[in-house]
Amino acid sequence: MGLILGAIFNPYFLFGLGLSIACCFHIVRTGQNSFWLWIVLMFSGLGVLVYFFVIILPSLFEGPTARKLGATARETLDPHRDYREALKAVEDSPTVANRMRLAAAAAAQGRHEEAETLYREAAQGVHAEDPSLQLGRAKALVELGRFDEALEVLRKLALQGEEGQTPQAVLATARALYGVGRPTDAEAQFKWASERMPGFEAMARYTAFLAETGRLAEAKANLEEIDRRMARLSGPFRREASQWRDLAAARLR
Repeated sequence: MGLILGAIFNPYFLFGLGLSIACCFHIVRTGQNSFWLWIVLMFSGLGVLVYFFVIILPSLFEGPTARKLGATARETLDPHRDYREALKAVEDSPTVANRMRLAAAAAAQGRHEEAETLYREAAQGVHAEDPSLQLGRAKALVELGRFDEALEVLRKLALQGEEGQTPQAVLATARALYGVGRPTDAEAQFKWASERMPGFEAMARYTAFLAETGRLAEAKANLEEIDRRMARLSGPFRREASQWRDLAAARLR
């Protein structure tokens, strides 16, 4: 009994218990997903640390790096969270904005058929020419291998001027052109997008294109440039970049 009482009144135990209770209170008070309660209660000190770095710390600083770190950790622990929340939002209020959010979440989960349907159904009436909806649908069509349909959507999008000629739209056009067997036309689009689009996706896809079309020396040079840029990154930014780097490297094996 003495050992039990000693353990209970141990200051470290009491401190840890206090932190767990504080985290549970924060979870309930701020409306966090209930799975955090299980993490904190089941894993005690480790659960408290994870909750602090994933939820509390980013909310304290609200900087882009902190938000990125929190989003990456949340995605790792609960990869379907964004989709669930977007689906609930559509069920509560099926606005165009909520449908777009659900479509983007579906695409991130690889549910491209669902994403294409959501974008297409949202692009009605006054929203028929909305660039974001059209681009989202075109990208979903590309992922589905429906390249001719994607090109038709992208052709109409390009007629809207600058809003329809963003690096993201050009990259989607490059992929669609390559998909229909027009590599010469696709190359210019890949190169243009890779020089202007933030992040690593465009450069990685251009590198993959070069490798697949037999231009291995250029592809290797691009991959080396990706590695140089990645060397300056850390944390969640490096992890995201690594996914695109792996896509390009796979074509060189």
